[in-house]
Amino acid sequence: MMMLSRSSTRGMLSSCLPSTLDNFIAFFHSKSGDTRLFRDPPATSSVEQTLNMFDEMLHMRPVPPVACFSQLLAQIARLERYDAVIPLFKQMGVMGIAPDASTLNIVTNCYCHLKHAPGLGLPVFPHFLKLGLQLDITTFTALINAFLLQTTTHPKKASNPKLYSLDFALTVFHEMLRTPPLPSVISLTNILGQLVRLKHYSAVIPLFKQMLLCRIAPDAYTLNVIINCFCHLSRMGFGLSVLGSFFKLGLQPNVITFNTLIHGFVLHNQVGEASRIFTNMLEGGYCKPSVVTFNTLIKGFCKNGNKSAAVQLLRNMEESGCEPNIVSYSTVIDSLCKETLIDEALKLFSEMISRGIVADVVTYSSMIHGVCRLGQWREATRLLDQMLSKRVSPDVFIFSVLVDTLCKEGLVLKAKSVFQMMIQRGIQPDAFIYSSLMNGYCMQGEMDKARQIFDLLISKRSVDVHSCSILIDGYCKAQEVDQAKKIIKIMRVMELVPNTITYTSLIDGFCKAGRIQEAQKLFTEMQGCGQLPNAQTYTVMLDGLYNNQQLSMAMELLKEMEANKLELTITVYNVVIEGLCKAGNIESARDLFSHLSTKELQPDVRTYTIMIHGLCCHGLLIEAEELLKEMRCMELVPNTITYTTLIDGFCKAGRIQEAQKLFSEMQSCGQLPDAITYRIMIHGLSHHGLIVEAEKLLREIGGKDALQMAGNITTSSETSWAVGLVQEMIECGLSADASTMELIAGLLCKDAVDPALSLLNRILKKRLHDSEQKLGLSMPLYDAKQRASQLETEVASLNMC
Repeated sequence: MMMLSRSSTRGMLSSCLPSTLDNFIAFFHSKSGDTRLFRDPPATSSVEQTLNMFDEMLHMRPVPPVACFSQLLAQIARLERYDAVIPLFKQMGVMGIAPDASTLNIVTNCYCHLKHAPGLGLPVFPHFLKLGLQLDITTFTALINAFLLQTTTHPKKASNPKLYSLDFALTVFHEMLRTPPLPSVISLTNILGQLVRLKHYSAVIPLFKQMLLCRIAPDAYTLNVIINCFCHLSRMGFGLSVLGSFFKLGLQPNVITFNTLIHGFVLHNQVGEASRIFTNMLEGGYCKPSVVTFNTLIKGFCKNGNKSAAVQLLRNMEESGCEPNIVSYSTVIDSLCKETLIDEALKLFSEMISRGIVADVVTYSSMIHGVCRLGQWREATRLLDQMLSKRVSPDVFIFSVLVDTLCKEGLVLKAKSVFQMMIQRGIQPDAFIYSSLMNGYCMQGEMDKARQIFDLLISKRSVDVHSCSILIDGYCKAQEVDQAKKIIKIMRVMELVPNTITYTSLIDGFCKAGRIQEAQKLFTEMQGCGQLPNAQTYTVMLDGLYNNQQLSMAMELLKEMEANKLELTITVYNVVIEGLCKAGNIESARDLFSHLSTKELQPDVRTYTIMIHGLCCHGLLIEAEELLKEMRCMELVPNTITYTTLIDGFCKAGRIQEAQKLFSEMQSCGQLPDAITYRIMIHGLSHHGLIVEAEKLLREIGGKDALQMAGNITTSSETSWAVGLVQEMIECGLSADASTMELIAGLLCKDAVDPALSLLNRILKKRLHDSEQKLGLSMPLYDAKQRASQLETEVASLNMC
């Protein structure tokens, strides 16, 4: 088919167009209504024909009335080709065709529907003013609808959408008030409501006042919007005054009115006032509270720490004819979990499930986070399994909490299993999860694996100061401070600034490595970099100075802490007192201890234990015993370390009866003796010839632990008895460790050796070799390295025998 040019088409239309306006309009309507024009593709065919008609009309003489042009523009707008209308309107202006109000309304509507058009419909405003035309309800309706549409569905299209929408709304609002007749309250309230959604609370109040000045009476919805604004502007008194306006205007406050006020008071932590509004709502009989009303007040009680009131309100919901929903239960459960009241939270969780309310990811998040805070990882994994069986998908927060908890509990393999599950479910781990896993490996002393994760974070460009600090702390605890220094260099290359936590870990590592001068240099450097040391940093530095016999420098540092007005807690003074005791300066330690009350500090169990140890080391057992009595008077419960310290003091002083008495007392007080306590007691009893009593304690321990301590009582006459214990150990299937082999080495080195002992030695050496091959699987790598070194020495001593 031969294609026709636009000029030839124009000629054909000219020849067929009627000469009179009425016939032309009739022709236009007949063409636009012709179903043949709407064949596939309907929009393109109709728009092209209409554009041709519009172009033809522009060149007709005389020019047709503007109403004809408006009809064509309206036809194109109905086909949703808003972008085609604007250029046609501009062509009318070029040709000197003055638009009327109908034309401008059509163009305004097109501007409003264009997503990227500047100013929505505002560019049309000057045309109204220039031509002396009045904006009518059609114009304002189009503008308001455009404002609501743009700010709801495309809030981020403009560079600053909130300011852009505010300017538009203010212009429309003022024009509506200026142009008669006055708009309806509904139109104006729609604009106010949308401004509230955009959080322009302060802009709404002046507009509301202008409404009142124009004698436009607000309705209930308008007043609710104003109350909401006052609540967000922290002007609750004004919000209450608007409530009074309901009654003055003969309006009935509804549930939204009260919900808004209650939410406002809860928002500003005035839960008592919120509760009073709730009571007035019930007693006044204005309306029934909804589930939102109850949930808002429950949230307020939980936020205020009043959990009992929150639970009671949850119970009262049904009495008020309102069924609690998932939000009601989840809010209370979350509050209980945050207060570590896990048992109560679990009961409420079970109650919710029994009522047929399906727990969502928010509820499970609260529960899992709560049990993890108490280290109850088994319960956390059970809840994870439960939510998976209920087809509730865990989010990244749940996996983060669980991985972090398992790592802190030393269960890195389980944490890695959860990590793999997360990957399989298509959830990408964030930097926090990787850092938690890295921290788990650091705690186990597996620094190679920790470094692998760190390198992975580098490749993902997700390394931050937190992850660097974790690895530095791990290296320092593994006594690899030079590796830690290398991470500092990496941080500087990546332009990451070490923070106080980073420096504190590094200083602690150098102090424990005995490199006190480098620690001091770091302490000075961090302050030069603008990182002020906190109480923990000073405490670490103090401990390092005391342990490296730098007493005068330590005391100067303590004075500096006081001058800087840092909070000197009992932990700080525990370090100082312990340092003085280790330095043999018991008088200064005693003086500082006695003056703690003047510093408004209460000594804790560790403070007393440190002092008791210091006094025992100086043979001041009577004074140490008095401190133990003082602890009981202060309602402080001595722990196993406290008792063990004093028992050791008595044993070394030859006061074995007092040691036995204290040993019995600690058990009656619920403090179970540990291996160190037993070792001290057994050594003390055997040293004073009380072999029967020592053997009794060994029988209490049983198994390998008993054998480890048997060397304390094996004189020449008891060698056969020790051999019997070794034989018993082998029959029980127990393997030897370094202490066991040390015992056997000692026995073998005696002048008279039991023949059976040589055989037992060979058997145990074989078991020792087999068991220690799996050393790294049963303990942290750092501990395993130390253990292996110790074993080499012990095996060498056996071979010598």
